[in-house]
Amino acid sequence: MTEGVIWKQLLFFFFPIVMGTFALILVAALLLESIALIQWYFSRKGLLEEATRRAESELAMNRLEIEKITGNVEAAARNTSWLLEYGLDRPDLVWNILRQLMENNPDVKDVGVAYVADYFPSQGRWYEPLLARRADGTVEEMVLGSESHDYLTKDWFTIPLETGQGVWSEPYFDESGGKEMVVSYTKPLYDRSGRPVAVLGLDLSLDWLTKLVERINIYPNAYSTMTSRGGELLASPAETLAIGKTLRYETLLDRTGWKLAVVIPEEDIYGGIRKVGLIVTILQLLGLMLLGLIVARSAREQAKLESVEAGKERIENELMIASRIQRSMLPKVFPPFPERSDVDLYAALLPAKEVGGDFYDFFIRDERLFFCIGDVSGKGVPAALVMAMTRSLFRTVSNHEKSPARIVTIMNESMTDMNESNMFVTFFCGVLNLTSGHLRYCNAGHNAPVLLTNVIEPLPVEPNLPLGILAGMAFKEQERDLSFDDALFLYTDGITEAENANKEFFGEHRMQEALRKRGSAREHLENVREAVDLFVGGQQANDDRTMLFLHYMNKILPDASERHLVLHNDIQQIPQLADFVGIIAEEMGLEQSLAMGLNLALEEAVTNVILYAYPPGSDGLVDIEAIMRAKSLEFIISDSGIPFDPTQAPMADVTLNVAERPIGGLGIYLVRSIMDSVKYERKDGQNFLSMTKNI
Repeated sequence: MTEGVIWKQLLFFFFPIVMGTFALILVAALLLESIALIQWYFSRKGLLEEATRRAESELAMNRLEIEKITGNVEAAARNTSWLLEYGLDRPDLVWNILRQLMENNPDVKDVGVAYVADYFPSQGRWYEPLLARRADGTVEEMVLGSESHDYLTKDWFTIPLETGQGVWSEPYFDESGGKEMVVSYTKPLYDRSGRPVAVLGLDLSLDWLTKLVERINIYPNAYSTMTSRGGELLASPAETLAIGKTLRYETLLDRTGWKLAVVIPEEDIYGGIRKVGLIVTILQLLGLMLLGLIVARSAREQAKLESVEAGKERIENELMIASRIQRSMLPKVFPPFPERSDVDLYAALLPAKEVGGDFYDFFIRDERLFFCIGDVSGKGVPAALVMAMTRSLFRTVSNHEKSPARIVTIMNESMTDMNESNMFVTFFCGVLNLTSGHLRYCNAGHNAPVLLTNVIEPLPVEPNLPLGILAGMAFKEQERDLSFDDALFLYTDGITEAENANKEFFGEHRMQEALRKRGSAREHLENVREAVDLFVGGQQANDDRTMLFLHYMNKILPDASERHLVLHNDIQQIPQLADFVGIIAEEMGLEQSLAMGLNLALEEAVTNVILYAYPPGSDGLVDIEAIMRAKSLEFIISDSGIPFDPTQAPMADVTLNVAERPIGGLGIYLVRSIMDSVKYERKDGQNFLSMTKNI
């Protein structure tokens, strides 16, 4: 065998082996390269997802912080606007409210009220009281408005008056107030006739917004911007280092229309994997490490999610228990007075959430039906706690008081002392004499009940402030007589402000239409509930809906009628007695001389209570009840002062001359000489003086 043949045989034998190995190496190389490309692709994708998560998380977190501040500003304006509307015509009260608003809201830079042109003629065409917070923390008071500062033409002033809603302004330089870039939230204010006459404005400095934007630094060269609804730049870093291609993430703040954006350079995201080169293994290890980090992060997020879900379930269970406890506090068994035929009453509470701030209550004492309805500002657990306290106060106070004005006054003093959360309660309190049909009531900022007689109309109510706002309030009491088949419908604003899909309110007109079909108290409430449900469709309720229907069913004509007057222990209120006695004398057809004598006796007795029942400087109430019968007139004077029986005072000896007569005794002598009967009783911590005149 020759050498050439041997080489041919060796080549024929080894060539397939060499080619197979080369093919295997090539396949392995392609496989490794494919793995590297797949790793690079998924690494790039993972980095992008990570950047997206971080950007969206940062946007969401800062969006919440911004909306918290702007929401606080809007809430402060909303919770204060009605109080300003109450005192619009009193600049001194407006200044006090603005100071309180500034103290309670440290984020607010400036706060002021801008009135329409010539609202106060003495102040000229412009009048804008303003408080401005300076850099050193002091607050400067000023009155703005002039030809050079003609706010009447500014958008922040005209738009709220035209739209009737609060708006956020575009950024501007505040030359008159804080001397810096600000944005303003302005809200219209209305006078008692419903006419827009002023705008409440709260300014936010853009300095805090700039600081918030500058601290967003999720990547070394990333930066953030904030733009207004009109596209104007609100905040951005002093300088940006981003170059080349970038990724931009945005979120819209629904409340203000502002847009928060995060800009991330692609180099920050992909810079690591772009440095691939010769060390593929290192890149693969880095990819594995990145994958491990992503898996670990996902596991942590999953663990957090499971923890949050467990906490959410626990909170929901606790809220369900709180809801059952809250509902158990309210009367819920109807008919409430099965042994009585003179009244038909039914009530219902439909909470928007597990717990809320609406409530009602009623009970009978001394042939009088005590009833109330209320709505706590705010929602959730805080409102529920205030609701429970208010309902408990009503029960406690009304168990020994029968004057709605006194009940509401005592409740307000207690709630004002304990109101650290600055929550208030709209409240309506009524006391119905089931024998005579005489209704006494006091309204504290609540919706006027609907009165159903031969017509359906709102019950006239005084515009008293809600409970818990201001101590020392003089709440006004009102009264009227109910006849057989008359009724009252009490409700909270969750009924009239129920919204349909078009954001329309159910309103008072639709509510009154639902009350026209007469029936039992329960049927009336069902009619209203069905009308509301039909109107809103499937829309979620945004507020509690509470109703109470009271139907007076006593057919027996009363043998007596009542009139009431509640005075503060202020001698300046004594002249009100003359009008009170005059109305009674006219109704009973009394002679003028007799009316004058009755007024003299009543003035003497009430003056004695005002001067001696309460300690000097303290506030107290005096309740005067007049019971008019066919042949007699009885005055019952009650107070919660110190025990004092004027009937035990020694009678003055009018036979003696002035020099010999001891001081005192003439008052009771005068009362006894005019009245046919004078009696005193101390009961449940109160003084009761009864004076009767036979007619």
